[in-house]
Amino acid sequence: MTTWFRTYYEDEGLWLYFEAADEGWATRQVEVRRQDSRPVTAASLEEVLHLRDHADLAAMGRYERQYDILAEGPMEGWQDQPEAAEISAEEFERLWTEARRVLGDSA
Repeated sequence: MTTWFRTYYEDEGLWLYFEAADEGWATRQVEVRRQDSRPVTAASLEEVLHLRDHADLAAMGRYERQYDILAEGPMEGWQDQPEAAEISAEEFERLWTEARRVLGDSA
């Protein structure tokens, strides 16, 4: 079952929003700066895997500069992180759409 949740990374002042698959791995991730609500990350596992399998290192580098990188590994223990909460699929989609709009959807 897919889950959507948020946590807060105090050291960087970032809200982290995740869509996680059944296995607990992030499939999409959005990060938003708390100070100005500006998205800084909007990465997708599907896109990263496609680039890995069908593009070169330069294309992967362009993707990472535009959308940043996706968290690796299972998202275990997220419930114990600061300000952690489940969010709705609709809220995640709204954040995803806005982050992609701001960061530019040209990967």
